[in-house]
Amino acid sequence: MLTHPTLQKLKNLKLLGMAKALEDQLQMPDIGELSFEERIGLLVEREETEKSNRQYQARLRKAKLGQAACVEDLDLRCKRGLDRSLMATLLTCDWIRSHHNLLITGATGVGKSYLASALGHKACQEGYRVEYHRVPRLFAELSLAKGDGRYGSILLRLAKNDLLLLDDWGLYPFTADARRDLLELLEDRSGKRSTLITSQLPIERWHEHIGDPTLADAILDRLIHNAYKINLKGDSMRKLKAKLPMGAEPNQVS
Repeated sequence: MLTHPTLQKLKNLKLLGMAKALEDQLQMPDIGELSFEERIGLLVEREETEKSNRQYQARLRKAKLGQAACVEDLDLRCKRGLDRSLMATLLTCDWIRSHHNLLITGATGVGKSYLASALGHKACQEGYRVEYHRVPRLFAELSLAKGDGRYGSILLRLAKNDLLLLDDWGLYPFTADARRDLLELLEDRSGKRSTLITSQLPIERWHEHIGDPTLADAILDRLIHNAYKINLKGDSMRKLKAKLPMGAEPNQVS
């Protein structure tokens, strides 16, 4: 059997998983005990696994999550406002499939961004398109995009993501342009895609913070009524980490 040309052809066809599996099979002394169908099955299974992993890694790179966080590191034993049953629901990603939103509030440092990134990571694993933005930088980017012709294409890209993470909502007052941009963004996503927001401000203060009562009504109508809500409590994780011995890590609930 001319294995080298076959391996090269598999690589040329981008069937890298099958190529690796074939190389592995050639090193197995008892491979002859498997039937042709079994060997082919192993090659196909390896290719499927490799392709799935490449797609996941590509989604993760495009998401540009704020932190390298994963749900396996969440410690639900800490009393920080995380309900176990709600977290079990969120980890299924059914809320994304159903186009619901998620609003995470709490004081600075309690782990809002970490939790958001962990849920974003989980969504990438489950095959969803995710994109992360800090709100101040996103609105600055949209403002610049209006001048160079990218505004429409950016809104279209944001609208296509299954999950949009908006971190640090409410750090700065909304400008008139930011309010209009936010309404356009949420209008494209309302009932069609999921949006996750983290904020230091309690939800009951969002209307006042947005500034314009009419636009605030429209924005919050598209955001709040179909949203899960989490209010994280406790001390700042950054302060706790600063007090720990070198190399130790606080329990992360963020």
